[in-house]
Formats: sequence, structure tokens, C-alpha cells
Amino acid sequence: MGIREPAAPYSPAEPARPAMGDRERNKKRLLELLQAAGTGNAHCADCGAADPDWASYKLGIFVCLNCSGVHRNFPDISKVKSVRLDFWDDSTVEFMTHNGNLRVKAKYEARVPAFYYVPQASDCMVLKEQWIRAKYEREEFMTDGKTISPSGNREGFLWKRGRDNAQFLRRRFVLLAREGLLTYYTKEEGKGPKAIINIKDLNATFQTEKMGNPHGLQITYRREGHIRNLFVYHESGKEIVDWFNALRAARLQYLMAAFPELPESEQREPFKKRWFALDPQERRLLYYKNPLDAFEQGQVFLGSQEQGYEVKEDLPKGIRGNRWKAGLTIITPERRFLFTCPNEKEQREWLESFRDVLSRPLTAFHLLTASTESGHSSR
Repeated sequence: MGIREPAAPYSPAEPARPAMGDRERNKKRLLELLQAAGTGNAHCADCGAADPDWASYKLGIFVCLNCSGVHRNFPDISKVKSVRLDFWDDSTVEFMTHNGNLRVKAKYEARVPAFYYVPQASDCMVLKEQWIRAKYEREEFMTDGKTISPSGNREGFLWKRGRDNAQFLRRRFVLLAREGLLTYYTKEEGKGPKAIINIKDLNATFQTEKMGNPHGLQITYRREGHIRNLFVYHESGKEIVDWFNALRAARLQYLMAAFPELPESEQREPFKKRWFALDPQERRLLYYKNPLDAFEQGQVFLGSQEQGYEVKEDLPKGIRGNRWKAGLTIITPERRFLFTCPNEKEQREWLESFRDVLSRPLTAFHLLTASTESGHSSR
């Protein structure tokens, strides 16, 4: 008589995977849910990237690959799966159906301050990570959460790049929003500030690739008729993003109080080779003679299509570039700006970036900024 081994006990903690038919059915339901009208699921819940392929089945949202990587860092709050590759059981799909991006955003983004920058798909990773952590981990924007208000003062140390060399030195920065000033000090104690920067002349944008640092922030300000750049970073992603939003808050306070009219100028000149940087946060196109120049040579404010701003492929008829033939034209209500790119690939990338900015509606923050800078360009 043979001996039979006992069957393995059933463990409720490890449910059986769904049959192949159930798996395909649930996958189809998820793909349909991605395109369902009125859900917002067709774009990443955190950065707005189109066609997200991942989902947080603990929060009930669909996210892109980049943002899903951030969600993996706090599994007690969010857990992610691939929409197309992973197994989904009926109850989890039902949970996704009853939530979705717009419903969850209404909960976690109920009170986002006007000054707080909401990152887009093309923004750097530190902005996306801190936005996601602020929403779900720290719950800063929920209706019953802690009120986020512009800080009157901020003080701390940042690493600043030396003007005459590539060495970064630790410097103390002090932001006084009520006075409308940003100052920084060298390491020597007992001395006055190295620079006093008026908030009305200041702009900040992340330039991680340009600086070769994942937390690299570029602070631009006007001094004695010239544009000066400060390149800074902090080891903490939260600290550098908090500084970035504090600067935006201080500038918004200034813009709401009063803003001067800027003069307009238009010059005609042949094509010159320049390094360009697009700041989609402030809707500005900035240009420099060299990538890490301390002084910016000029800037162009980019409004919205509704305001008459437009970008066109190629140059106007009868105008040709010097060596580069792949051209594009930016049209503002006041004038046209003509550019050429080294190749068609870069031309397409610039066109896509410009069109993305122009397609976005102006926020209250941008409307105030546009009042002083729309159509203005310095050379």
C-alpha cells in the first residue's frame, strides 16, 4: 500500500493568482479605465505625463514610470504595479474603479498654494519627488491638513558655485519676504552680506543637467542693468525645493503688491550663436553667450496661445540662417523671435517644448508676472 503525502495547507495570506482568462479580463478593465472620460486617468496623477502604465493600488491612481519609482520609496503609503505586466485581482480593480486620478487629486491637492510649483512631465526628478512626498507622505495640501502659507523669513546654508571657478562653497542665505530681499554671506563672520538681491529682480529655476547636480538651482537677478546668475544646491531634496518655493512665495507677494512697467525694445541684428535655457515654470526663454555664464544676455516671456503667442516651424519666407538651417519662429503680440537649430532633431525637441508651454493656461502667478514682462526681451 502506497503512502500519500498530505496536501499543502491553504494560506489566506497568499491568494491564488487569477486564471489566465481573469487576468486578461482585468487587464482590459484597467486599460478601459485609463481612457474613461471624467477620471483624469489618461495622464499621470503627479506630473501629467500622457498614457501612464503604472498604478498605485493603495491610493487608487495611475502614474507614469518615473513617478512610480518615487512611490516605491514609501510602501506603507503607496504600492505600485504595472497595468500591463502584473497580476490584478477583481477587488483591486474595483478599488481603482471607485477612485481614479481626479477623485484622489481632489483629496490630496485640495489646498495647493498659488506660489507652490506643481511639476510637469518634463521637470527634474527632485521637483517631482518632493511634490509627491508633500502630497501623500506629508499630506500638506489636504483640506484638514496643515495650512501652507508663505514664510516671511527663511535662513539656511546652500552650496554656491564660485563666480571665477567651478568650486562650490558653503554660504548662508537669508530670505526676508516682507522686506523683499534675499541676501547671502561668505564664511567670514561679522561682515555684511556679500550680495543684497531685490525680490522684484529675482527668478529661480532648476538646472540639474546644466549644473551636473540633481538638486542644482539657478537663481537669476538683475543688478545695475545686468543679469547675474547664482548656481546653488543642497544635499537635501526637500530643503532645496523648499527654498525654491519660498522664493516663489516672496516674489508672488511682491507682484501682488505692486509691479513696474518694463520698457520694450526691438533691435534687428544677424543671427548669433547663443546658449538657450527654457524655464517652463516661469514661462521664460533665457539666453547666454556660454552655458555657465554668470550674466544672462536676455530673456523672452512666453504667454499662452489665447494671448496671441505662437511657435512656428521654420523661418519666415526670405530669411535664412547662417550655417544652421533648421529654423523656428516664436510670435508674441509685440514681435517675432527667429531661431535656428543645429539639426532637425533639436528643432523638433524645441518645438515640442515651446508648444507645451504655450498650450498651458496662465495661472494667477503668471498673469501678474506677464503684466510686467510680456513681450519684453533684453539683449
